[in-house]
Amino acid sequence: MTLKKFKTSNLVLTVLFAVLSAFFLLPLIWMLSAAAKTEREVWTFPIQWIPKEWNLVSNFKAVWLGDVSFGLFYMNSIKIALISTLATILISSMAGYALSKLDFKGRGLVFSLMLAFMMIPEQATLVPRYILIKELGLYDSHGALILMGMFSSYFAFLLRQFMAGIHNDLLEAAELDGAGFLRIFWSVMVPLSRPILATVGIIKFIWTWNDYQGPLIMLNSTKLYTIPLGMQFFQEEFGTRIAVMMMASVAAILPLLALFLALQKQVIEGIAIGGVKG
Repeated sequence: MTLKKFKTSNLVLTVLFAVLSAFFLLPLIWMLSAAAKTEREVWTFPIQWIPKEWNLVSNFKAVWLGDVSFGLFYMNSIKIALISTLATILISSMAGYALSKLDFKGRGLVFSLMLAFMMIPEQATLVPRYILIKELGLYDSHGALILMGMFSSYFAFLLRQFMAGIHNDLLEAAELDGAGFLRIFWSVMVPLSRPILATVGIIKFIWTWNDYQGPLIMLNSTKLYTIPLGMQFFQEEFGTRIAVMMMASVAAILPLLALFLALQKQVIEGIAIGGVKG
């Protein structure tokens, strides 16, 4: 009786989650459908999920081969997101290693200050960061966005918490074999932290890719625009052409989908391990 009830409850939950998943996927499905339609068919009601008149090639050309440099915005976002993500993973993992495994004077104070900085809203530091970037001569350059995106107390804290759960016996064994703290970090800590590093990488890449505030404040030249600013600029040219805008939106989210599909196993492992440790 208990087993039957358990199976029934599982079936109900599965059906419920499937319905909710379909509900949340409807906007994405509509966007993919609209990107392949003519403008007239986009406004057809009830919605034609499968286009009767395919206009995929024309919409594609309008986005990638038109007068607006969407491809340039695309490459700018990839450049900034990749460099910022890799730098964040490296710097935050080193900070997490130092705060969790290295014994140095003031470690507790540094950790407390990092927690305090996490409570400060990003908008509160916007003006000081803008002044700093201007003084460094990096205003209106990708270097400004990369420099601002390299350091993250949140990811340093996340990696510190994960690395604190790695047994010290592994580090002591490596130390007995003659490994220094840098070798231990690279050969022991990094491989054991791959799931959480993948999680950090995906979250950071998504945050950077979708960032609108940073580029809006730090960039002035159109040729340096990232995807969020580029979409705004693109809308001024094609705002009334919904199908073209949906094609641009599809292009904008493709790297995020590819990144998640490539690293979803590591992300799930990171979340699962973190859940067990928590």
